[in-house]
Amino acid sequence: MPLDGNLGRMLNRFAIAAVFVLVAAACTRTEGTQPPIDDQGYTEQMAQLAMPAKGCFKASFPKLEWQEVACVAPPNQPYPPKIGRRSPQTVGNGTDFAAEVPDLIGSATGSFARVTGVTSETGKVNGSPLAVANAYALQMNVKPFTTSLCSGHPGCLGWQQFIYSNVGYAFIQYWLETYNASCPSGWTNYPVPGSTVTDCWQNGPNAVSVATQPITNLASLRLSGTATSGGTDAVIMTTGGGSVNAANQDSILNLAAGWHGVEFVLVGDCCLSQANFNANATIVVNTVVHHGSTAAPTCVVEGFTGETNNLTLVGTPPLPTQSAPTIQSTQSNIAGSAASCSAASGIGDTHLRTFGGLLYDFQASGDFILAQTTDFVVQTRQVSGAPTWPNASINQALATQMGSTRVAICLAETPVVVDGKPTAVSDGGVLSLPSGVDVVRIGNVYLVSDQSGNSLRAVLNGGWIDASVGLGRWPTDVAGLLANPPGSLIDLVASDGTVFKTPISFEDLYQRYGESWRVAPADSLLSDCGPATEAGNPSRPFFAKDLDAPTRDRAQAICIKAGVKEGPLLDACTIDVAVLGEAAANAYVGATPPAAVGQ
Repeated sequence: MPLDGNLGRMLNRFAIAAVFVLVAAACTRTEGTQPPIDDQGYTEQMAQLAMPAKGCFKASFPKLEWQEVACVAPPNQPYPPKIGRRSPQTVGNGTDFAAEVPDLIGSATGSFARVTGVTSETGKVNGSPLAVANAYALQMNVKPFTTSLCSGHPGCLGWQQFIYSNVGYAFIQYWLETYNASCPSGWTNYPVPGSTVTDCWQNGPNAVSVATQPITNLASLRLSGTATSGGTDAVIMTTGGGSVNAANQDSILNLAAGWHGVEFVLVGDCCLSQANFNANATIVVNTVVHHGSTAAPTCVVEGFTGETNNLTLVGTPPLPTQSAPTIQSTQSNIAGSAASCSAASGIGDTHLRTFGGLLYDFQASGDFILAQTTDFVVQTRQVSGAPTWPNASINQALATQMGSTRVAICLAETPVVVDGKPTAVSDGGVLSLPSGVDVVRIGNVYLVSDQSGNSLRAVLNGGWIDASVGLGRWPTDVAGLLANPPGSLIDLVASDGTVFKTPISFEDLYQRYGESWRVAPADSLLSDCGPATEAGNPSRPFFAKDLDAPTRDRAQAICIKAGVKEGPLLDACTIDVAVLGEAAANAYVGATPPAAVGQ
């Protein structure tokens, strides 16, 4: 079901929706092939075109050839890995979308699919305390990997960055994370702030000079990184008009043997700094991975760099399948939605939308499992609308177990209960628990999230709660009322693995499927919100067409005025407004239609 209510710009930041798509973006050069007229296609071809030697090179559209140029020294500043816990609100320092594949990535390209409202950006250059305009860096950061240089140092991993510093350089920086000893010759010690850990870093020997770019040129910028087995690593930076710049050098960490994940991000220029955009700015970031397959990458809510920007990672659309695997993320300081790799919801009385996008009504009462993975579970308590609406139910309470931490959201004076203890969370505040779980409150919206990117969003509407569940990794194995069986987006699966094809019979929906996800009182996380309600099932289906005509017409008019279009969402909105009141229409404003409808 729709996941955003008309709750104000800041409330929308914590909605759960999906922003994970695949787009075609790769092109391989063959003899006689002419470059496409667009710069992006040209950039992709140049990224796949081997450089004739080690060193620095330039190319200009439309020529498909590298011309050698003089190299320059890279800036002597560290761009360190993430430290501490990630923030649920700021891009960078662990908060981003990364693409992961089981095979090896050979190259990746980052670009900006859309840039809106961006007029200025400020940051600090090379650790300077003074903020100046257009101080930022583009980073293609690999997921930390095993390298022989870490031998003898438990917990040590290699980490590599392909960087464009807007001071005017493109270069590669190498790290040995958690080395915890004096660094090898040629490496610089980096004591990790706030810990006893020591990392090591060094730049590659060469940087290529690139003209500095105002932030208003963002849409024309592209950054690529490549790794060749037994050969070289290269960073490739493209600016407007098809000007391509590259530095090619010997591999230091042997990335080609361990590259399985990557993020592309715009952040501050070195030294844990932040890139600060003007208000009302939005960027849509593309990360294309080339890994010898058309298989889609796994989306993971994670990032690797310690630098940040002042935007919020938002959204989660569905995952179509196309030829060039790409993660596309939206980052904005306008009203948006909290990040997840896949999302599902339970809205109104009670309309469920699964992670696959199937919309169906579930009007049973009692405690149920909404979603469950290996280390994350969400339960809901549904209560009957009897006597007025005996065949409808609403969410009265929600609870989640994230690792060792249990958080319940109740319709009570103190809604948040942490490990059995009512806990106040101030409006606009963040409750950061020692386990890594964060609880954020904006008005009547509560977002509970863990360091893996899993989340529960609860909108308290006085008499009912709208629920949204986000997953920090997709695809992943998930079960519950919000799950679909493997390989299907339109069917349902019971706890014993029985698959129910849609349309599903009323008896199967409640007596077999629904009962399989009912939670026994001894296993309920919802006891923190009081004793269990009476368990029951509706006597018959209840849809908008079952309302009397005056009630239906009035409720439907309210939904249409709110902008809800004809179709299943209008039907759901109509029955919600009739049963719950006019405010129930808020949850449908701007909602995406479901992928399928189960009756």
